[in-house]
Amino acid sequence: MRILVVDDERELAEAVAVALRREGYAVDVATEGQGALDRLMVTAYDLVTLDLTLPDIDGREICRLLRTDGRFDVRTRVLMVTARDTVADRVSGLDDGADDYLVKPFALAELSARVRSLLRRDAGGTLSVLRAGELTIDVARHRAAWGEAELDLANKEFALLRYFISRQGEVLSQEHLLEHVWDEMADPFTNTVRVTVGTLRRKLAVAAGVDGGEIIETLIGRGYRLRDPAIAPVDPDPTQRIR
Repeated sequence: MRILVVDDERELAEAVAVALRREGYAVDVATEGQGALDRLMVTAYDLVTLDLTLPDIDGREICRLLRTDGRFDVRTRVLMVTARDTVADRVSGLDDGADDYLVKPFALAELSARVRSLLRRDAGGTLSVLRAGELTIDVARHRAAWGEAELDLANKEFALLRYFISRQGEVLSQEHLLEHVWDEMADPFTNTVRVTVGTLRRKLAVAAGVDGGEIIETLIGRGYRLRDPAIAPVDPDPTQRIR
């Protein structure tokens, strides 16, 4: 999952970014409203933590644009993070399109929990454990398992698997995965997606005792898809699948 942290307090923004990266998220930072809008216009972020008091554009205006301007991805979750703590402020923020509202000062653990909660909505879950067949991911504890076998995953492998589960059955291109699982520092001309998918697939294959291609399919010219190996392939054309 890719997150944009927007806050004019650089040290706070970086602290939040570090905390979220430790949980496996890809995180970019913006300290001005226009910079945030520029990023949001070219990248489909899964979530943005949005300070209301910015030096150039009010955070509420940014939120309204996200919800009404067709240049932006309306599916982006918005967590408003601000010192404005009156009931009227919170109501106004939610009415402007925010999905949640967190008042400063806050504990990083609470912010992380709210981020997990908002992102679980896209995964179709209400608990911190996501499931797909024999696969389970405990997002809060940063653990993944196939049945009873716990998976030893690097941070990026965990983030990739979490995203696959949140989009189970969908065909995800390399470009899409690079945009949602890696941050803006990733080189789009490298084979980092293919390599990470390959290592994740091998670890899943060892735990499941099956061919890794039965769990994460590669569809020629289209991308990758996560499915339960006990389920028949979704794509009716077997010539479009390789392992």
